Amino acid sequence: MTGAIRECHDIDGGRFAAEVRASAEPLVIRGFAAHWPLVRLACHDGDALVERLRRADNGVAVDAVMVPPLHRGRVTHHEDGVGFTFLRNEITISALLEMLARYARFESAPAVAIQSAPLARCAPSLCAEIEPRFIDAHALPRLWLGNALVTPAHFDESSNIACVVAGEREFTLFAPEEVGNLYPGPPGRGPAGAPVSLVDFDAIDAARFPRAAGALARARRAALRPGEAIYIPPLWWHRVVSRHRELNLMINFWWLPANALPGLEAMQHAALAFGAMPPAQRAAWQAMFAYWVFAASDDSRAHLPPPLREWLAPEEAAALRARWSGEASV
Repeated sequence: MTGAIRECHDIDGGRFAAEVRASAEPLVIRGFAAHWPLVRLACHDGDALVERLRRADNGVAVDAVMVPPLHRGRVTHHEDGVGFTFLRNEITISALLEMLARYARFESAPAVAIQSAPLARCAPSLCAEIEPRFIDAHALPRLWLGNALVTPAHFDESSNIACVVAGEREFTLFAPEEVGNLYPGPPGRGPAGAPVSLVDFDAIDAARFPRAAGALARARRAALRPGEAIYIPPLWWHRVVSRHRELNLMINFWWLPANALPGLEAMQHAALAFGAMPPAQRAAWQAMFAYWVFAASDDSRAHLPPPLREWLAPEEAAALRARWSGEASV
C-alpha cells in the first residue's frame, strides 16, 4: 500500500528552506493558497470561477492537449512507441472553457487541457491574485486547466510547488532511486521532453513491468483539494491524476538554484560521450564522475591547498556556461 506524504497546515519561508528544501523530501501544505480569490470562487461558486477565467483571458492561444476517450486520459507514448496518445494544439482559455462545458455532458469525452501555460502570457490580470509567498522570486506562475487527465510518472529538474485551485488532483510520488523500477522512456523524447514511465499504474502489466508493483508499494500518495499545495523536490517522479470530469485548475511554480545548468542535457551529452566506449573505459569514467562530480563529501578536496580546491576556476566556469548557453540558443 502506498504511504502518505508528510504534511503541514502552514509553513514560513525560514522553515521551508531549512527543513523542507534541505531534506529534499516532498511535503503537502494544506491551506497554502486558501486565501487566493480564485480558490474562494472555486469553493463557493463554480460558475463565477469560469466567468472570472473568461474575463482574464487576453486572447493569446497557449499549448493544449487532447486525448481521445480510448486512452482514458493518459498523456503518454503509444504502446508501439510510435507517436503519442494525444494531439497537441494551441487554444485560448475561453475556447477551452467552452470545450469543457460541452464535454461535461458526454458519457465518454476526450480529455483536454491547457498545460504549463505562463499565466502572464494568457491571463496576466490573474498574476496579481497569485501570491507565491516564499517561492523563489524568479518562479513564474503557470496554468493547468482541463478535465479528467492522467499525467504519467515523470520528473522535473526544478523544485516545484503545485497548488490546486479547482477540482481535485491525486499525486503519486516515487523517490529518484526508483528510476529502474518505473520503466521510463528515453530522455528528451517524452511528451514534454523529460522521460515518462511507460507503466499504466491503474492496470500494471506485470509480465512487461515486473518491478512496477514494488515501486507502487513504496510510493507516496496525496489527494489535494482547492487551496492545497504540494512541494515536489527535483528529480522526484510524480504521477498526477485530475479527478473531476468537469473542470480542474492548478497553478504551479518551478525554480532552479541560481546559476544551475540543465542536468538532463548534461546527461545526454554524457551518453553521447561515453555510450560507445568499451565497458572498462566507461567504468573508469564512472569512477572519475563519482570522485569529482558526485562525491558525498569534500574529502576529495581536503588534501588540496585552498587555491586549488575549486577544480573549475571562475573564469573557466564562466566560459563553459557561456558556451553551453550559446549551444542551447542555436
